[in-house]
Amino acid sequence: MKKKADIGVVGLAVMGENLILNMESKGFTVACYNRTVSKVKNFIGGRAAGKNIMGCRSVRQLCSKLERPRKVMLMVKAGGAVDAFIEQVIPYLQKGDIVIDGGNSHFPDTIRRTEYLESKGLLYIGTGVSGGEEGALLGPSIMPGGSKKAWRSVKRILQKISAQTDAGEPCCDWVGENGAGHFVKMVHNGIEYGDMQMICETYQMMKRGLGMTNKEMHRVFSQWNRGKLDSYLIEITRDILGYKDENGDEVVDAILDTAGQKGTGKWTAIAALDEGMPLTLIGEAVFARCLSAIKEERVAASKVLKGPEGKRITGKKKAQMVKDLQDALYASKIVSYAQGYQLMRAAAATYKWKLNYGGIALMWRGGCIIRSVFLGRIKEAFEKNPELDNLLLDPFFKRAVTRAQDSWRRVVSTAVELGIPMPAISAALAYYDGYRAARLPANLLQAQRDYFGAHTYERVDKPRGEFFHTNWTGRGGTTSASTYVV
Repeated sequence: MKKKADIGVVGLAVMGENLILNMESKGFTVACYNRTVSKVKNFIGGRAAGKNIMGCRSVRQLCSKLERPRKVMLMVKAGGAVDAFIEQVIPYLQKGDIVIDGGNSHFPDTIRRTEYLESKGLLYIGTGVSGGEEGALLGPSIMPGGSKKAWRSVKRILQKISAQTDAGEPCCDWVGENGAGHFVKMVHNGIEYGDMQMICETYQMMKRGLGMTNKEMHRVFSQWNRGKLDSYLIEITRDILGYKDENGDEVVDAILDTAGQKGTGKWTAIAALDEGMPLTLIGEAVFARCLSAIKEERVAASKVLKGPEGKRITGKKKAQMVKDLQDALYASKIVSYAQGYQLMRAAAATYKWKLNYGGIALMWRGGCIIRSVFLGRIKEAFEKNPELDNLLLDPFFKRAVTRAQDSWRRVVSTAVELGIPMPAISAALAYYDGYRAARLPANLLQAQRDYFGAHTYERVDKPRGEFFHTNWTGRGGTTSASTYVV
């Protein structure tokens, strides 16, 4: 074993342990530390036994075992724990040493921490790491941002441990300054929320609307995973629907219908509101989890609130609806990514990041939760047109949505008729119809705002930027409110 380690990792939870084992398997020597020191002892004597991994009993010892520039990666819970460990490691670092936060930190915190560490002569990287337990061990998607000077020192390690595409390209590249890496990871998680919700809505339509068994659904998802919907989330849905416990019982039916969340989807929705971007699909996915959480209320409401319960589609119409669901899911997925990329473009302008949108799609091609063949098309779209305003305007995606449109509308209208909620897929279609509308009813909305608050409006027969006020009642006078956009 080398006398000095290539990198140190703080935090021996699932992700931390597996990243360390991944690094060691790629030829790197790793020093590790955990606040509960017994975890270090157990790890070194267990999964790390006989490997080029150094166990440390303190932050000081960890830093003393690292090659310069020292690279300390924090795999701890987002929030105060990250700040606490930063303060613990700073006394043992020198100018040019690097702190890496590999957790799901909120990007404003990463912006603040980058500035703070740079003020002390140190370098900081906030990186999204996606792929869960398996990805961390075998190769995750890694999205680093922060102090640009740090990239050359960590590039070899991060790209070597990341997932690789079929062409051998690493699913890891520099994203941008300060909080850019964690922002892109946050959007990734928001898209993940949307994808999962849309799959669940599809499952609900199959189960309640078509009366399909888990075995039948398993076969459908298996088929879909060999086509245009080929992705990690479709793959695991297939496996879940086909899984039985030791008693032969289907486990998915025994799981309580209340969804948890850690907050990254909510952060995405809040960021969209801050930037004025219509991330309607991801917002509905977040609210769907919130609605699922009030289980007791829903059970009580189900006994008194009536709808078209018990209706099902059978015969030839059932087979057609399965095909329609595939198209509706695909079209909605396109909208989800279109919205996510709109948000990244808006944030890049706000924070002066130079994001490589095709490169981001490449980073998501392997290792991460939303990995799919679909992402290759996004990469191609931005390679053809780096200034693409919306994925829906790319020729490939425009054709795909056009082909899926009739099925998409049948699915949403059928769900309404059957009383089956499809908030995310419905929101995707509503966004599509809104985005393609040359004129929306916001003219009436502006008139309402001007009527009660003198908020003014622009006119279709005047240049943009000129604002007008009408004295709608004859009593309001000519004074108007200042114009501003949130």
